[in-house]
Amino acid sequence: MFADIPVDVSPAYTGERIRREEMYAEFGGTAVLEKFELARVRKLEEVEDEKVTIIGPDINELKEGGSYGLGIVVEAAGAQLEPELEGVIERKIHEYINLIEGFTHLNSRDQIWLRLSKRSFRKGLNSFNYVGKVITRLYKLELPIVEKAQITFISDPAKISELIKDAREIYEARDVKARALRDEDVDVFYGCTLCQSFAPTHVCIITPQRYSNCGSISWFDGRAAARVDPKGPVFVVPKGELLNPVGGEYSGVNEMVKKKSYGENERYWIYSMFEYPHTSCGCFECIAFYIPEVDGVGLVHRGYRDVAVNGMTFGALAEMTAGGRQIEGFHGCSIEYIRSPKFLQADGGWERVVWATKDLKEKMKGFVSDEILEKVPTEVEVKNVDQLKEFLKGKGHPILKRMAL
Repeated sequence: MFADIPVDVSPAYTGERIRREEMYAEFGGTAVLEKFELARVRKLEEVEDEKVTIIGPDINELKEGGSYGLGIVVEAAGAQLEPELEGVIERKIHEYINLIEGFTHLNSRDQIWLRLSKRSFRKGLNSFNYVGKVITRLYKLELPIVEKAQITFISDPAKISELIKDAREIYEARDVKARALRDEDVDVFYGCTLCQSFAPTHVCIITPQRYSNCGSISWFDGRAAARVDPKGPVFVVPKGELLNPVGGEYSGVNEMVKKKSYGENERYWIYSMFEYPHTSCGCFECIAFYIPEVDGVGLVHRGYRDVAVNGMTFGALAEMTAGGRQIEGFHGCSIEYIRSPKFLQADGGWERVVWATKDLKEKMKGFVSDEILEKVPTEVEVKNVDQLKEFLKGKGHPILKRMAL
């Protein structure tokens, strides 16, 4: 199937890490503002099977060592394929690219980060055309419901800027649908182990009010993925008995977490960053981190390039957060979960948040009360913990009551 691809395609390369000194080029990541991936379901007659389109310079036209913007648009068709499966198809891009020798993929939606190694480039992986052939063929191999697939790679910055607006509107439309459902309204949750190649003991639990850490899989997406690919990385999680309604502990979740983490983790409080916190992989959109000096929580989003209020960069915080470990006080999560009424419910929710990056705080408008948001500083107002203490006192933040106790 891949005899015409100049490098190997195998699960053996899943989890491969490419350091900066080893890379030929990277696409997306923190160095690039605009990047995205998107999947659309089309009619059979609208898709030319295995067609690869490149808009902008190809890989072999790029300068070695550079960071570039990238848009990836997959269009899939099948007699039984429905639009509600777009999120499932989209997340498969991550899985399939990571099967290619010397090509890695992290994150999702408009936060993607890919790297190509020098070694694979020199072996002949010098065109998006090869990558596209691998992806389109794997869709049909793994998902029989996909009869035809074509893919477009956009490396032209102007075209990326044009198309990313449409992509974000589509992401938002999916999220709006998912927000109408509550955890109490369903009998089962879903789990995902797609990122165990990077974090072997990580198990993501997806509920109506807790998106996957990467922000790309809602409860509806989980249901669709488990139905079309029952042997895949997304699976049904029976809720079982509700053991802790505030912390969000369920007997069925605990059983599945223990099984899928190979016994490493036995309990999850899915609405808390303490005691038995939900683990993190490496694809989380944001990090919630504990600030002991004020007994509060800070929030930082992927792509933030300055230091947080505690003096740590996103990368340093990610090192403490990722890997499938249960580390109290460090919590990888999605933007949509931070908007949820269940967000850190056991820890005080948004009344416990004392600092957030400006861009992330902006995304919370309409989801968190203006009264609370007005009392949460960003990097603009507060640079360190001493300034934070003064700001919180001046604003009368709810955390002051906890500090007094």
